[in-house]
Amino acid sequence: QVQLVESGGGWVQAGGSLRLSCAASGGTFSRYAMGWFRQAPGKEREFVAAISRTGGATYYSESVKGRFTISRDNTKNTVNLQMNSLKPEDTAVYYCAADSTSYSATYASTSELRYDRWGQGTQVTVSS
Repeated sequence: QVQLVESGGGWVQAGGSLRLSCAASGGTFSRYAMGWFRQAPGKEREFVAAISRTGGATYYSESVKGRFTISRDNTKNTVNLQMNSLKPEDTAVYYCAADSTSYSATYASTSELRYDRWGQGTQVTVSS
């Protein structure tokens, strides 16, 4: 059963950058589509980015497209989220998630309902 641990969160000024990492253990990482989601105070959790099992397909929410980049390294069992040009509205707890029943090597869902393994989350705070 895969376990996920996020790291890299913190505080940054608007316009700055952060890089989140998620380390997976206990499963076959290359079989999982991976996603990043976030939840701001008082709001529902929302999709941020996803990447297919091979890394060949990536998906982004409109709010982060062009600023965030998701990547994965199947040799190191990690998925990363590079966040540039951060805005105060990016402030949230960021969660890494795995779709352990992914049926396609070239597709990743943007729906949190598909993801059945979740990390504990890492806080990102962007000040104006």
